[in-house]
Amino acid sequence: MIHAIALALLAGLMGLNGVPHFVTGITGREFPNLTGNSATNNAVGGLAAFAIAGALLTLAQVSTHPWAALIAGTFGAVLMTVFHARRGAYWLSARFGRPLPHA
Repeated sequence: MIHAIALALLAGLMGLNGVPHFVTGITGREFPNLTGNSATNNAVGGLAAFAIAGALLTLAQVSTHPWAALIAGTFGAVLMTVFHARRGAYWLSARFGRPLPHA
């Protein structure tokens, strides 16, 4: 069960992290990203995050412990929601000396 919980938590984090990157990318805007702030990098990065989240859920074998996986995945998504709502991506970029997106 720990295996399912840990992987579902990571899947929730990755899946929700993909949303702002994908949305800003497909709308042609920049957003802080490890691979560069361009819209293209963010759109592709968002898709990659979705794919990783799907792979993690598959590895988690969610069907063996559905409620534990659901709660863990939801918790991961909430953590990433709060991170992005508090402008964590901008803070991390500034903290590690990465360039911030153009306004």
